[in-house]
Amino acid sequence: MAVILNIETSTNVCSVALTAEGMILCHFEDFEGRNHAALLSGYIKRCLDWLREHQMRLEAVAVSLGPGSYTGLRIGLSEAKGLAFALDIPLIGVDTLQLMAVHVMFECDVESDTLFVPMIDARRMEVYTAVYDMALEELVQPRPLILEADSYSDVAPGRPMLLFGNGSDKARTLITRPDITFVPDVVPLATDMTALADRAFNASQFLDLAYSVPRYLKDFQATKPKSMI
Repeated sequence: MAVILNIETSTNVCSVALTAEGMILCHFEDFEGRNHAALLSGYIKRCLDWLREHQMRLEAVAVSLGPGSYTGLRIGLSEAKGLAFALDIPLIGVDTLQLMAVHVMFECDVESDTLFVPMIDARRMEVYTAVYDMALEELVQPRPLILEADSYSDVAPGRPMLLFGNGSDKARTLITRPDITFVPDVVPLATDMTALADRAFNASQFLDLAYSVPRYLKDFQATKPKSMI
């Protein structure tokens, strides 16, 4: 297995993890808010220092591509591109919704027909979401969705669904069906990127350093700054 530096900045959590052979060598996280620009470079440096101390060589950089925060995704991808270019190593893109699903698969006791529904908070009653089965096959492709009481009701009716992510808090007040269970406290983290990054590396599925962009899913919408008076 390759030595990979994983970067995740799609939400208000900033995290970096250094992994090899399915193991986490070191990792750093900040849950205090959108401090990505201030913290990310330092976390990366600490991981590179760890490699030098242990006389190991970095073989690839993996970055969470979104969907999620426009600013966070740009910061993460820019840092990942710069490092991959400077070290002449491959760049791997990991889907943020998939890595959340992988976390729940590994952490929860689930039945084989369970469906996984990651939800990242967007504006108002909107979320970024998708639906995956145990093989990470997409029953619903990643998309923005305005939540309603019958959301997901037409997706494989009767199969158990796990809803999770910071967008699922908005769904709790709307969706109350017996086939749905909410999994609390699931956020995208670099430590959960290991399996997907390793799979991409082994398949030589690398991003183009010049043309790769985040997966925003919808256009950026600027907001009016709040009055300071």
